[in-house]
Amino acid sequence: MENLISKIKEVNLLGRSGSMFPVALKWEAVKSSNALRKFVICNASEGEIETFKDYYILKNYPEVVVEGVNLAIAETGAEKAYIYLNKDYYKEIAAVLENFIGENIEIVEKKGGYVGGEETSLIEAIEGNEPEPRIKPPFPSYEGLWGFPTLVNNVETLYCVAKINQDEYKNERFFSIGGDAVNKGVFMLDKDMTVKQVMEDTNNIPSFDYFLQIGGGAGGTILLPGEIEDKIFDCLGSVVVYNREKTDPYLLLERWVDFLLEGNCDKCTPCREGLLRIKEMIEKKDFEEIDDIFLVMGDTSLCPLGKVAVNPFKSLLTKIVFKNENRD
Repeated sequence: MENLISKIKEVNLLGRSGSMFPVALKWEAVKSSNALRKFVICNASEGEIETFKDYYILKNYPEVVVEGVNLAIAETGAEKAYIYLNKDYYKEIAAVLENFIGENIEIVEKKGGYVGGEETSLIEAIEGNEPEPRIKPPFPSYEGLWGFPTLVNNVETLYCVAKINQDEYKNERFFSIGGDAVNKGVFMLDKDMTVKQVMEDTNNIPSFDYFLQIGGGAGGTILLPGEIEDKIFDCLGSVVVYNREKTDPYLLLERWVDFLLEGNCDKCTPCREGLLRIKEMIEKKDFEEIDDIFLVMGDTSLCPLGKVAVNPFKSLLTKIVFKNENRD
């Protein structure tokens, strides 16, 4: 009988948190370890602006997610699993999840802001420490909770694992569509669809002048209408629609930088100081040194928050702000 990891490999399942890392590689690393203890974490910390697919999955398919967690425990030989739950979701969903979990699964309420959902930050939080990122490597699959191998997977990833185990996986993924979209919601569609196909299939091609942000409402990249036809989602399955006439790009930049400043850990100098400098530049509308800031943050930030934080600023400035102001 074909084992579960082989089936995961066969469909080439990639992580649905946005990292797009091959799921089977993580599972194999934890399973093959001879460590005395192993753990599993379901990352349900979803906290990015206008991103809500994991909430939808937990709300509608809690038993499938828990099945995925149990499969991870069994396949890797883990002694226990944790469901690390967004603090807002905790109030609403924790009691529902309790109906499906056993003694070997514990629900933990998320600590801290946006960065608290980074995989090593949540490991720190579960250990009882401040939710601050660790330097990687070592990666959690080798040294995670209390120094033992730990499998960290997103809610949707574990949902997909359960479907793969049931032979019900159809090469699909969840897409959340929000912002100024006419038909907001979460949709299950073929994972290889282009952005344009996703928008068409959900009746969300705007009748107004617009731009999109894909990959998350804080770390995602801006796309203009002419860029969506061939673009595949190599990122988080999130689309935010912006009505160009109603959207002040400077207010949008401020929203992003305030969200990221509030959600970071202040541990990493490039991220902390870089975001403060970006905020000053936005307030002064002077971006002369912005490329230097982007370079430093992207290359030297400790965790993904600082590295991907440059994406929305760089793409909005280049494609919208500078074009509007006839800058090069």
